[in-house]
Amino acid sequence: MPHALIVEDDPNIRTLLELHLRLEGLEFTSVADGHAALTALGQTRFDLVLLDLMLPGVDGISVCRAMRRGGPNADTPVLMLTARREESDKVLGLESGADDYLAKPFGLRELVARVRALLRRPRLTAASGFERGPGQVSASERPVAVHGLEIDPARRRVRVRGAEVDLTAQEFRLLHLLASHTGIVFSREALLARVWPDQTYVTSRSVDTLVKRLRRRIEASPNEPQVILTVWGSGYKCADV
Repeated sequence: MPHALIVEDDPNIRTLLELHLRLEGLEFTSVADGHAALTALGQTRFDLVLLDLMLPGVDGISVCRAMRRGGPNADTPVLMLTARREESDKVLGLESGADDYLAKPFGLRELVARVRALLRRPRLTAASGFERGPGQVSASERPVAVHGLEIDPARRRVRVRGAEVDLTAQEFRLLHLLASHTGIVFSREALLARVWPDQTYVTSRSVDTLVKRLRRRIEASPNEPQVILTVWGSGYKCADV
């Protein structure tokens, strides 16, 4: 049974979220502030986080950024909830590593639809540091063939339309991450956490630069990319199959 973390300081909204997650068959843990959220995220692996933007103590943006830096929930889908409707707030939430954004007041059918969609997304198990069962292959080890690309992580080999291409370690990690999750949008913050997990002094500009380099290696026309696509205001994705 999926286990969700609800981070919401308004008791009425928190009760409403709990009710509908229960109706969807989810287990849940509920907390009312950012400090409690960080504690829970460091101790338990969740399948989904519903995260309010405006929280006492530590705000939702800071919570999201902290969980994306590593730990058991570095790859957990995040649905950010906020009463703010300005586009800049939505972009800020997505750039912090949130996967989706829902403005209050929200319709319950829309909430349930977004929860279901996020739970269907694949998890980057290897990034979490959790052990796998016998015979399981992590996302970081699985070969990928998509859009004329053949990616073999075990040999760190990439073929583009049949021709082998040399990539740097970071280019390879970025390509394999995106190609393993076609159609899924990764914010720049999420990519920073996954492609540069141990480096502090990198910025979102580093992501843009790396994407440009990667496109020059794999795209037939780098200025008109067909594989690694920009999702304006959100981040990057590998084109849908």
